[in-house]
Amino acid sequence: MPELSITQFGGINSYVNPIIPQQNGQVIHCLNLDDNPYGSKVKRSGYNTFLGTPDSGTVNSLFSWMKNDGTTLYLYRASGSKVYYSAQGTGDWTVCGNGTINNGSHVGHAVLEDSLMIGDGVGSTRHTANGTSFTDTTAAPLASDFEQYQGRMWAMGTASNLFYSTVGTITDWTTDSSSILIPGAGKLLKIFKSADRLISMKNSRAMFRYDGNTLVDMATKLGPDSPYSVGDVEDMRFWINSLGVFLSGGGKPQLISNAVQNQIYNITSTNFATIPAEVHKYDYYAAIGTVTDPLVGDTINDAILVYDFKHNDFSNYQFAHPPTAFHSYLDTSGSTQMIFGNASGQCYQLSGTATSDAGSAITSSMQLVIHAGAPFLDKEWGYLEVFTNPGCEAKIQVAFEKTFIAGQKKWVEIGDLKEGFNQFRFPTGSRGRLCFLRIYEASTDTPFSLYGTNYTFNLINR
Repeated sequence: MPELSITQFGGINSYVNPIIPQQNGQVIHCLNLDDNPYGSKVKRSGYNTFLGTPDSGTVNSLFSWMKNDGTTLYLYRASGSKVYYSAQGTGDWTVCGNGTINNGSHVGHAVLEDSLMIGDGVGSTRHTANGTSFTDTTAAPLASDFEQYQGRMWAMGTASNLFYSTVGTITDWTTDSSSILIPGAGKLLKIFKSADRLISMKNSRAMFRYDGNTLVDMATKLGPDSPYSVGDVEDMRFWINSLGVFLSGGGKPQLISNAVQNQIYNITSTNFATIPAEVHKYDYYAAIGTVTDPLVGDTINDAILVYDFKHNDFSNYQFAHPPTAFHSYLDTSGSTQMIFGNASGQCYQLSGTATSDAGSAITSSMQLVIHAGAPFLDKEWGYLEVFTNPGCEAKIQVAFEKTFIAGQKKWVEIGDLKEGFNQFRFPTGSRGRLCFLRIYEASTDTPFSLYGTNYTFNLINR
């Protein structure tokens, strides 16, 4: 019998026709799996609870501030009607002095000259030098987003004006302070600094670039729908809107999500305005809500779209506790940490050693489609061999079909993968043009790694 080995598993790809010869063994579904080492599929790590629950309100914002001494760190959360801090990320959540905000608001922030400024766009803009207690910033505009640029603090007004402080101070908004109008339809949605330019985004998706002298219309309508979906790595910015995931280094946005466009078009339209996202260790996480992949037919509740920037691959996560806000930060030991909050007021911390989601099983699964280079011919499928880590609890199913219609797949369980090297004889009568392979696992204490598969088959000539 001819043999076919597949030892390189990419990310989800529902964009390219899966039956072309080059796409043999294409991954068409990938849940809670990472690439480590690259080309394999490994169940993602889990997370643990992080600090306590000072209230039961939705965690809408998470951010951090390391002071100029390089050792004093404060983490912040906005939930309910309060802003809380945690000293060093280990102390209990404590209400900040003057930390009352509009109930349910998100909070923007930025740092200038070792002082932190925050605002929710409703109540007074505030600042702090000690990290624990805020003071109303006299004459500062109401603002929900901030950025330090050219020695000034810039504040995003509630309409279309960008305000700036006097050079070198976070508190003086009168001496050498004014504003610039960002023209065009819509109001300001988000500001950030990239390529030494101040980038302004409006809720019409328009984008503008400012260098301190000239305001340039970037002539695009590809900005984000959610201000909370913007993440950054190496001065590059990611965000999502209903047209896809985009990447920009201060220039026109580039679409990077062709591989999962079907999934993005399936996101509930009302979700886009509030999608939270973050970049952590070169991966972009966006909590997109419940989606159904048309190619596979599987529905993922509370899906997190994950983009691996290093390998240009997409996958899906599903946390046991759906995130409402993310934050990645450098702790005082120099380690990069990721925390997220949920709708009940609890925060969690990703952990490379956790094998569960705060005690809940991590359910991982993937689907491949194999056509052996001849999708129009039937095959008699002989043997299947699978390399995994010994002792894993994963199981495997196969389906032999002539169609991609999800409801017509007749899955057959053929065994578990605990041996490490696993060999199976396909069930008697295993004949079909397409072989679908489904590997799945759900445990709280066992890792799972897939390294390769091998198939034997006979082509049935016409």
